[in-house]
Amino acid sequence: MRLALDFIYRAAGGLAALFIVAIVALVFAQVCLNLADKIAVAATGSGVGLTIPSYADFTGFFLAASTFLALAYALRAGGHIRVTLVTNRLPARIRRGVEIAVALLALVMSGYASWYMGLLWLESLEFGDRSSGMVSVPLWLPQTPVVLGLAILTLALADELICMLRGALPSWEGKGENLLSE
Repeated sequence: MRLALDFIYRAAGGLAALFIVAIVALVFAQVCLNLADKIAVAATGSGVGLTIPSYADFTGFFLAASTFLALAYALRAGGHIRVTLVTNRLPARIRRGVEIAVALLALVMSGYASWYMGLLWLESLEFGDRSSGMVSVPLWLPQTPVVLGLAILTLALADELICMLRGALPSWEGKGENLLSE
């Protein structure tokens, strides 16, 4: 089970990285087209008007996808910002209780967000909502990785909570160690 969960988290992180690469490629292509247009203006006196239609919309969709797909991977890797100023000063048992409470709260919040984003996704699918850009995109398409990312984050938080309730340290503090041995 651990291998399957870790695979899901890494796969979501890999997809997030691919969306970042897509953003870079799209912006680079648009910059090249802008440069070609500037060269045409300098050479002929008039621009060609080269552009990628709705490229700003697509980069926004890709940014949302990469952000939400990376959440679970970043959680497992300890990449999320955590306020440890207080928790590091607590005794081990109290710190464990605080970590469990925070993980439970995050799980509830993530589950809530996943549920309602899933409902929004279904609504967009049902009513055929589309983006308003030059290229009209069905909104369920860019919403899909957001829903998926939130669902995987919820799974990761449930995984963390179960592990902590069994006495293990959270993955971001050290795998395989036991808090109860401190």
